[in-house]
Amino acid sequence: MIFNIISIFPEMFDSILHYGVLGRAFTNDICSLNFNNPRDFVSDSYKRIDDKPFGGGPGMVMKIAPLEDAIKMALQQQQTLDVKKNIRIYMSPQGKPCNQALVSELLQYDGIIFVCGRYEGIDERCIERNIDLEISIGDFVVSGGELPAMMLIDALMRHIPGVLHDKDSAQADSFVSGLLDHPHYTIPREYDGMNVPEVLLSGNHEQIKLWRLQMSLWHTYKKRPDLLQSKQLTKIESGLLQDAIKRFE
Repeated sequence: MIFNIISIFPEMFDSILHYGVLGRAFTNDICSLNFNNPRDFVSDSYKRIDDKPFGGGPGMVMKIAPLEDAIKMALQQQQTLDVKKNIRIYMSPQGKPCNQALVSELLQYDGIIFVCGRYEGIDERCIERNIDLEISIGDFVVSGGELPAMMLIDALMRHIPGVLHDKDSAQADSFVSGLLDHPHYTIPREYDGMNVPEVLLSGNHEQIKLWRLQMSLWHTYKKRPDLLQSKQLTKIESGLLQDAIKRFE
């Protein structure tokens, strides 16, 4: 998958370019990350890409021309790299809420252009002419689109073959099955009076599988009951959940 970032702060992406599983994936060319800085598309000596909003009000607004030129350049770069299907995304608190289902939908694209706004936002005409999808990571506001874009890139890359050492790891994450993940334990078996559940030490893989499913159901019921409203539980899942409610409530 090829990512193009439209940002005036491309240095912020060093955190995913050089560290952890994503850094290894970029180093091994499993995915690529390219940058287009809107400041490179303005001619004045101050490299100014923002101005006061029409109608007054606080803050500044990013101008359409340098943003649009940067997006056009990103599209040309993706065409050169033989991208067959791409999408232009603007990270915005007004966008479609991001969830695992949306992440799965985006995996169909082999090229994604992320437009990262700053200040009070970007000129609305840029959105109307150049953006295919607005995405929000939550009902709150941050200073720019760079951090949200990095979070979404991380979520996407986990599902790309070769990024994670264990190909099944991403499929066991929270939300993939519609449930939260089960608890995890490692050594030591006992710590300050707290013990690892005996079933995990039994070697009985069928019982371990059922326990993990029950704990996923219980954690979802306790922490995110809204997720259960849209999930059709099987007879086994319903029985496991009811048993957990009786035992733990």
